[in-house]
Amino acid sequence: MVENKSIRLALFFGGVSSEHEVSCVSAAAWLRALGQSPCAGRYDVTAVGITKEGRWLRYTGPTDRVADGSWQADTAHCAPCLLSPDRTARALLVQEDGVWKEQPVDAAVPVLHGKNGEDGTIQGLFELAGLPYVGCGVLASAVCMDKAVANTLMDAAGVPHCAWCFALRADVEADADKVLDMVEAKLPYPIFVKPANAGSSVGISKARDRAELRKAVDVALAEDDKVVFEEFIEGQEVECAAIGNPDDPDTVFATHPGEILAGAEFYTYDDKYKNGVSQVLIPARLDAAKLDEVQALARRAYLALGCAGLSRCDFFVQKGTGRVLCNELNTFPGFTAISMYPKLMEQEGLSFSALADRLIQLALTKRKGAY
Repeated sequence: MVENKSIRLALFFGGVSSEHEVSCVSAAAWLRALGQSPCAGRYDVTAVGITKEGRWLRYTGPTDRVADGSWQADTAHCAPCLLSPDRTARALLVQEDGVWKEQPVDAAVPVLHGKNGEDGTIQGLFELAGLPYVGCGVLASAVCMDKAVANTLMDAAGVPHCAWCFALRADVEADADKVLDMVEAKLPYPIFVKPANAGSSVGISKARDRAELRKAVDVALAEDDKVVFEEFIEGQEVECAAIGNPDDPDTVFATHPGEILAGAEFYTYDDKYKNGVSQVLIPARLDAAKLDEVQALARRAYLALGCAGLSRCDFFVQKGTGRVLCNELNTFPGFTAISMYPKLMEQEGLSFSALADRLIQLALTKRKGAY
């Protein structure tokens, strides 16, 4: 890459996902940060919005319209575009005046949450295009999105987490009562029921008896073809921010945890992104030894699941026993004003802009296709 030349970024947002709206808010925060020091002047950014219907549009209008979701109605600043999978091109194809034109790109920033964004799908397109990108690779993205696969790998790696089991849609359709019997034999009530592949608490229910369990399965299967059942853990919900590439594991860093004080019975999608009722405490209300234990487990889980660039690592600290249990890893966490990941990194001395710059530099040095 030419010295002192701006790096040409394509920043993707929106997406065909239940988290489309929060992706827009996160993307607006990224766009603002990329215009501030130390990013200012280093990056030439092109925003690519993906509508809920899956249409790709280059967007050149005000950032505020990205945040509030009105960007796609701003047709004067929207132009159809695609990402070329041709490695020799490394370019967006943008339609202007009825003609498709190449716009060169050096790296991608997929500020996309949930399905079709952080599940390995768009990462696979970046790999085909030979384009460096922020965040985890195809495999780690897919693994962390699928709670059953992630739990299986954590079991193999010795990363502690709650008791769990899962069922496929086909199992439920063949004999729902047999599935419920299996779950009740393995887990006591209350039981958390989750779609294996969704995002940010979408489709999650807490079942206290068989009737609620049956209903919760239907709610989860509305989001995915696989449903995960997990032991209820009474305790603190804490989160760490992890950063780094496994090419050089000595540089992989996880923060001490922050703590979520949920406004609802459990930490819901609305609580995370919409109503702002939840409160964040940094550091979490744990003694120094326990803070260190959670931090170490976050780094261990990050490496065990093959993460790169960034992930938010979520844990429970069980009341009474003090057991630290990994809940899940989120490979492209929220970057809103109330999001934990940037708040934790700010506590470590990285401003939002400095964090964005660091993540892009990690993308440019990441070994392609390795994870």
